[in-house]
Amino acid sequence: MSIKVDEADPPASAERVRRRPDTSPAVQAGLRAVRGARKARPRPREVLDGIWLTARRTRADGAHLVATVQHVLQPVRRVLAPALAVVGPAGWLVVAVAVAGAWAGRRLGWLEGWTVATTAGLLLLVAVAFVLGRSAYAVRLDLGQQRVVVGTRATGELTVRNAGARALLPARVELPVGLGLATFRLPRLATGAEHEEMFVVPTRRRGLIVIGPVSSVRGDPLGLLRRQVRWTEPMDLYVHPRTISLDGASAGFLRDIEGLPTQDLSSNDIAFHALRDYVAGDDRRSIHWRTTARTGRLVVRQFEETRRSHLVVGLSSSAGDYADPDELELAISVAGSIGLQAVREEKQLSVLTSRGRLRAATAIRFLDGLCLVEADEKDPGLVTVGRSIGAEVPDASAVILVAGTTAGAETLLAASIRLPVSALNVAIRCAPGEQVSRKVLGGLVILTIGALEQLPQIMRRVAA
Repeated sequence: MSIKVDEADPPASAERVRRRPDTSPAVQAGLRAVRGARKARPRPREVLDGIWLTARRTRADGAHLVATVQHVLQPVRRVLAPALAVVGPAGWLVVAVAVAGAWAGRRLGWLEGWTVATTAGLLLLVAVAFVLGRSAYAVRLDLGQQRVVVGTRATGELTVRNAGARALLPARVELPVGLGLATFRLPRLATGAEHEEMFVVPTRRRGLIVIGPVSSVRGDPLGLLRRQVRWTEPMDLYVHPRTISLDGASAGFLRDIEGLPTQDLSSNDIAFHALRDYVAGDDRRSIHWRTTARTGRLVVRQFEETRRSHLVVGLSSSAGDYADPDELELAISVAGSIGLQAVREEKQLSVLTSRGRLRAATAIRFLDGLCLVEADEKDPGLVTVGRSIGAEVPDASAVILVAGTTAGAETLLAASIRLPVSALNVAIRCAPGEQVSRKVLGGLVILTIGALEQLPQIMRRVAA
């Protein structure tokens, strides 16, 4: 059986006839546009740069928008801030309950929600009546003394006068005292009437106590709204450390009025040393004419340079140098007593702590600075104090280092390495309850004191 094949249909294995490209102008123009678009396709880096620039513009526009909104809302905030500050925590809770009740009554149809919202709104309206109105008070805060010694009574007086044209309802006055708060009840004050309150500030610990500012407080009994008006500025009460007076015998080396002689020689001073031959350039007023006439050659006087006594007190404020707070308080009292003696005798005084130098130009400034000394774990300690003294006060004539019992002999010696060699170097260890003792270790006089009353006794043994 034979199959007839039609020659008009090409076989399946025959090559396909390629179509001739369309040469119409429209098609060619479209192809050229596609090729141009492919060539103009941006690179990845260009895409990232474009995204970065767009983000920066968006960020700048957003910042500009925020600044504009803040500028517009600033007057609104200035008006609303005092009103919002009146609302206390309980007041905000009532506001939230009112909003939640109104939402439940409107969206869920709960009658109870409307009842709660109405009750909360009425409470807020009643509270507003307690804070409305102005108070015309003239308040005076008077401290008997702004500087007292620790342990003594510090009293103050608070006077409130009605300076308005109408009587004022009872109110409450608050007076911050350090970390505490004193509250006074003001009665109804007629026009021109005054009310006085006396108060006592406890001074069981050395430090700085900030008293005030005095504020009048008006509010509702439930504490929803609280309006506070400030009437005075805060005042500082300095609680000085205990000090003891050192007489002339106790002060020892502090009694040097004319200064300490040194090994440096000079042609003009107080302490006469020797005679030497004249050298060109010497002051002719120093020529010793009797010796010149006897020897037949020019001879001039030679003096020892004297140095005005300069006392340096180095106080460690590192918590690691003290076993307990009582040692720190004793150390501060010892440093304060020695420094005050130097100030009274008009000696040059420098006081350095682990945190830097204290002002010691006057006794008041010196004691005020000691009020602010606190032990800190981060302070470097007594060794750093010794280095600072050697660098900042190289001309010191006497140096006294004060620390607690934790500062052992090695620490004291390490602190004294950088001290001036020509100075009298003393270290005082404060150990409450221990007996007085003295020892010399490598040129450093180490004294131990157990109570402030022992200081005059131990100072007699400094140069022994």
